[in-house]
Amino acid sequence: MYARDNPAGANDLQQRLPADSQVEAASEMLRMLADGTRLRLMWLLVDGEHDVTALVAALGVARPAVSQHLGKLRLAGLVGVRREGRRALYRARGGHVRRLVTEVLYAASHQVTGTPEHD
Repeated sequence: MYARDNPAGANDLQQRLPADSQVEAASEMLRMLADGTRLRLMWLLVDGEHDVTALVAALGVARPAVSQHLGKLRLAGLVGVRREGRRALYRARGGHVRRLVTEVLYAASHQVTGTPEHD
């Protein structure tokens, strides 16, 4: 008997799959992080709150572009915003998002530098 002939095993695996809505939301988050500017923005927002002026200065990208990227990240649920008077302060939203950004950049660092992976 081949593994492909075992419908019970396939059914067990199928039940472990995440819901379609969860996969779609995760795919959208990953699409947002697939842009270099947005990933850099997220890296800066992992460590705390920053306004658009500070982000523009750090990235060297035009203000309208930074604002547009922040809007997309907000819609995807990756960034939160808090008002302080007339200033809008942006931050990475939640521990899962912060860990995702941190881990993907650390994994990339291992790949680029040839540093061995760790478990």
